Amino acid sequence: MDTTDPKVFRVVGVIEPGDVPRLCEELSALLAGQPRAGVPVECDVGGVTRPNLALLDALARLRLTARRLGHPLTVRNAPPALRALLELTGLGAVLMPPAAPEGRTGGTSAARPGTT
Repeated sequence: MDTTDPKVFRVVGVIEPGDVPRLCEELSALLAGQPRAGVPVECDVGGVTRPNLALLDALARLRLTARRLGHPLTVRNAPPALRALLELTGLGAVLMPPAAPEGRTGGTSAARPGTT
């Protein structure tokens, strides 16, 4: 079992189209020091002030950058407006980690077939 802590990459403020190359370079620099591929990256967007199409472009390109370097990337702390944009564009399935069902923990309390 791999217990490697994820690397956290923070995106804050308002993202404009011109910010995308800089963000990809910053992510590449963050991952350049990794001794091995496969360390997960969590892109924390909790500090984004205005979700827009430039942010969606940045997140998609950040994911591609991380994948090229051998690391999976997911988004965390997405505000509701960004979540809606991600779902609308189909990027939610790629960038957002699957949500656990509310009120459920691992396992089930349902009876298995053939048992009483």
